[in-house]
Amino acid sequence: MGPAAAPRTKAPIWNHQLTEEERQLRDLAFPLIQPPYDRGRWYSVLGEIGLGGPYPTPDRAAYASRLFQTPYRSQTGRYNQLMEDIRNDIVRLDPFFSIARRVADLDKKREKSLAIVSNLTVEEKANTLNRIRENTCVTQWVHASLLERAASYRIMLERLVIAAPSQNAVEAERQLGLLDQRIKAFISYGT
Repeated sequence: MGPAAAPRTKAPIWNHQLTEEERQLRDLAFPLIQPPYDRGRWYSVLGEIGLGGPYPTPDRAAYASRLFQTPYRSQTGRYNQLMEDIRNDIVRLDPFFSIARRVADLDKKREKSLAIVSNLTVEEKANTLNRIRENTCVTQWVHASLLERAASYRIMLERLVIAAPSQNAVEAERQLGLLDQRIKAFISYGT
């Protein structure tokens, strides 16, 4: 995840082993960045082990296109899939942002420590700053991804309401409102 996130902002990559918290940050970030319609696909394993490359900036209408192209016995199935994808993202927010806060706190301590470490080489200092930037890039990528996902879900819900009006739209709207609210709370909190 880190090497995939860093080039998005032209940041250098950290050259040493990750801490447990940093590995967990990347593990929890992946499902929030990966397109929801790719989950469970055979090729998603490639991305999980770092062979799939970074995901391109998503097309907001791609989620709706994929969901409309998937055969369902009734439109209720599409509503259910939409609500399941939204709920999955809501459930993933707390664990991700909890570890993101911990990593950000450790990075602040790491950066302050640079001033007191004796015999610090230029390479060690650069490596440490690169690591901090890489961790920040992962968190920023999740922020951007979440905003795009919420917009994609909104497009799907709007299209679904005109294609197949249903009482399920009310529940889907409620879930999407909760997701929007939680994303805004986390982003405004600063992590």
